[in-house]
Amino acid sequence: MARGTRQGGLVSAVRYDLRELHDGWMALFFPRQRRKEHSVLGKWRPQSTAGRVFYRILGGVGVPLVGLLYPFVLFGFAARYQTKRIDRTAASLGVLGVLVLSLLVWGGLTVVAWRRFSTAGFYAVGAAGGVATLASVLAYLARRVGGRFTTVLFAYPFGMTALFLPPVVAALYSPTVSAVVFPNSESIAVWLLDNVLTYRDLDAYLRTRYDLEGLAYVGMWFGIAVPVGWVVGVFVTLANVVRPSSG
Repeated sequence: MARGTRQGGLVSAVRYDLRELHDGWMALFFPRQRRKEHSVLGKWRPQSTAGRVFYRILGGVGVPLVGLLYPFVLFGFAARYQTKRIDRTAASLGVLGVLVLSLLVWGGLTVVAWRRFSTAGFYAVGAAGGVATLASVLAYLARRVGGRFTTVLFAYPFGMTALFLPPVVAALYSPTVSAVVFPNSESIAVWLLDNVLTYRDLDAYLRTRYDLEGLAYVGMWFGIAVPVGWVVGVFVTLANVVRPSSG
């Protein structure tokens, strides 16, 4: 019985999400489409024949779009849960707290590297810590200063940069780290050139103009971190459209 109840609850939740997503699609073109609690007006519908036909056409077009978008909404739910945990921690610390915590963590790792590793390893950890600290502070400031647009445009890319770039920067100084990071980076770069960056021969331009070595790895991963941050931010925003976050 409990299993059937859980399955029924899951089906109801999916139906609710799909309905809200479809209402959001219709709200792009028509007023008062989203259901509001205690509203006496109800959903707006056109009165003219032509308007009703157009309304139904857009509603039909929205059905497959909603089906295609819903997996990304589910990803947005998961990403929102993680980002809210990080956001609550950062909000409780404040910008100085975020700066001090990052300096303490990476400073401690740098001291350990100085005592146990080679000079190259010490430089690697120190450089990675500097990148992570700067990116974390910029992500925090972008999140606190602006609204949703600023958060998606700047905070998420800086957050991804804080995750992606430290290992790459460390690889510039550490042969051990570079043996792992650089070959995998080259494989990803080849895949991107062959499958993603083929528009208007952009792949050929990049291959002839740039060599993937040294700081080019940093530029590559920064170029990956920014759009990945935008994508995550858009998916989280999409999840908020379907199920608005409380607080």
